[in-house]
Amino acid sequence: MSFKSASLPAFLFLAACSSETPPPAEGPPLEGAALGGDFTLVGEDGEEVSWSDYDGRYRTIYFGYAYCPDVCPTDNQRAMAGLKRFEEENPEAGARIQPLFVSVDPERDTPEVLTEFTDAFHPRLIGMTGTKEQLDAAAAAFAVFYGRGEDSPGGGYLMEHSNITYLFGPEGEPLATLPTDEGPEAVAAELAKWVR
Repeated sequence: MSFKSASLPAFLFLAACSSETPPPAEGPPLEGAALGGDFTLVGEDGEEVSWSDYDGRYRTIYFGYAYCPDVCPTDNQRAMAGLKRFEEENPEAGARIQPLFVSVDPERDTPEVLTEFTDAFHPRLIGMTGTKEQLDAAAAAFAVFYGRGEDSPGGGYLMEHSNITYLFGPEGEPLATLPTDEGPEAVAAELAKWVR
């Protein structure tokens, strides 16, 4: 047996006993990307809220809408379940993450609707929306698209939009996208790579 193969089990044992995830050897996937920037929208409490209000904290952000029949609830459930797992394993680091949800459907997503939607996924998830001009500026800053679909015969409509959950650092720097398509465990693992 070579020295390498003999030392492998000991290394695995030591890695399993470590309470902290070592930082990745390479930088964050979105490091240096032209993403993010200040905006002013209206929070679910009816008060103005800006991106810079959360300076000094990690932030997740997702653009969607509360009346979405499938994608938004699924993405937010997985992202917030992943955040809860991360908080359980790393309470101090988890408390430094502020999750944000931007509704691109201000016509229907009133403060009351946003509050009900966000509270269903995480007690600290903050919903916000704004005028078309405000939303256009925020969407452009975060490289997301959205648009209203055709009206249905019953008068309803769907919103077309990006479904990316971004993770940003304390200085508003883009770090990574959260793998909501892989489930809460993958989200928690991604948070553990970058949140300190």
